[in-house]
Amino acid sequence: MGLMELIFPVLAVPMARELMRRRPIRLPPGFLLWALFLLWVLLGAFLLGVTPAGTLPGTATGRLIGYSVKLIEFISMTVILLYIGNLREQELSRLRMIRMLGIFFVVAVAGGWLGTLFPFFQFSSPLELLLPGGMRSNLYVQSLVHPAAAQVQDVLGYSAPRPKAPFDYTNSWGNNVVVLGIWFVVGWAVHGGTLRRIAAGVLVCLAAVPVVYSLNRGVWMGLGLAVAYVALRMALRGKPIVLLGALALAVVAVSVVLLSPLNQVIESRLANPRSNDIRASLNEQAVKVALTSPVLGYGGTRTALGSPQSIAVGRTSSCLRCGNAVIGSTGQLWQSLISYGYVGTGLYFSFFLFALWHYRHDGSAIGIAASAVIVLSLFFSLFYNVLASPLALTMISIGLLWRNEQARQARLKEAA
Repeated sequence: MGLMELIFPVLAVPMARELMRRRPIRLPPGFLLWALFLLWVLLGAFLLGVTPAGTLPGTATGRLIGYSVKLIEFISMTVILLYIGNLREQELSRLRMIRMLGIFFVVAVAGGWLGTLFPFFQFSSPLELLLPGGMRSNLYVQSLVHPAAAQVQDVLGYSAPRPKAPFDYTNSWGNNVVVLGIWFVVGWAVHGGTLRRIAAGVLVCLAAVPVVYSLNRGVWMGLGLAVAYVALRMALRGKPIVLLGALALAVVAVSVVLLSPLNQVIESRLANPRSNDIRASLNEQAVKVALTSPVLGYGGTRTALGSPQSIAVGRTSSCLRCGNAVIGSTGQLWQSLISYGYVGTGLYFSFFLFALWHYRHDGSAIGIAASAVIVLSLFFSLFYNVLASPLALTMISIGLLWRNEQARQARLKEAA
């Protein structure tokens, strides 16, 4: 339908109606931090017309669409979190939610294989066909409404496919696959029978191929971080065997990669760090621009003048991807700095850090998995933007933590 990243605001509407029907609405711990962040996003609208030094001129009207999309997405994420936390276990159990996320993982892995084997597969979605021609030709709009199996990019010195289906970008695919993979293991391996566990092992191995071919270094590091975090948490619970198992798994995984053709792909990617310079330049500009409006930011991203080499080297009709890159497009941290200032950025990350601290004693499989997702969200913010599906999965994970705490409190009341 062309709604992959737009479906969250659509489905947030019936969720919000249901929340209003069952008032009073319970709020999760630390929600005030998130509410203040949303306020900062709203206040940013007053600075949309301001053009900081070193960026292309623009108007508030021209920036209003992008701002509105982000605001609506943030509100829809809030609704999703509240909806999950206010449901009763008999309405939608935690295990059922986790297994739904596991099915989503299977779909994402299938999309990864599609992008690897048939990288040029794409089609015009119904939503895309309804849009005016001028809007359809916009690269950002195309990424949202035009389903494609992969992004074909010159990363290795030649054009190579990077799987992305069913998401908008390869980075989103990789981010989501890691997070969904965590919940897939919980639902199918931890809380599953023998057949589910065997199937889980096979599917995780199948996922490794498109993960490598995604050429996504952040995802490779994120996988290592996730395994290390879970192993450490289990070791602290008095189960060092899990830590040893994780080390053994890492040795096996590295050995398999080194002895297979996948090794050549990884070596080629590490030898071609083509995005490093532009990322470093844009991140530096995000910090500098944020210093000129440290409290509120500028309400959204801005387009840099020229390129890292010179302000005179910009986009042309013959090179639409040259220069004039978007400041804040290289990760949520940098986007938050320029969009919401240092104060807004502090509020955003404080909410997730508070959740990580508040639920630190939850040593259940759900507790450790959800905490790992929050850790990954903080790590990936250095490289990837969160809207929409990555943030939705993080909010669902926090909702599961919140539901876990509610269930624990209910058991204590019954015991008393």
